Amino acid sequence: QVQLVESGGGLVQAGGSLRLSCAVSGHTFSNYRMGWFRQAPGKEREFVAAITRSGSSTVYANSVKGRFTISRDNAKNTVYLQMNSLKPEDTAVYYCAADGALGSKIQVGIPFYDYWGQGTQVTVSS
Repeated sequence: QVQLVESGGGLVQAGGSLRLSCAVSGHTFSNYRMGWFRQAPGKEREFVAAITRSGSSTVYANSVKGRFTISRDNAKNTVYLQMNSLKPEDTAVYYCAADGALGSKIQVGIPFYDYWGQGTQVTVSS
């Protein structure tokens, strides 16, 4: 069973930064493409960013492009989301997720991800 545990959320002022971490256990981390999603109150969960198994390729939602950076450390079984220039509209619960399917294509759809963390709250004050 793959387990994902997020950390690093909190309260920050607009324009500030946070780095989220997601520690993965229970299986070979490098077998999984990894993604970050978020869900704001009253809204559907949405894609934020994803990264290939090796970390050589990334994809971002337009709303975070240029401000957020996804990365991974396969030696530490951890994926990160560096969030800069945060805006109040970035306020949400952030989830990491693992996609273990064969192939190399990065997926942005929720159904493609097999395992999910419990989420970490990010609140950006104006």
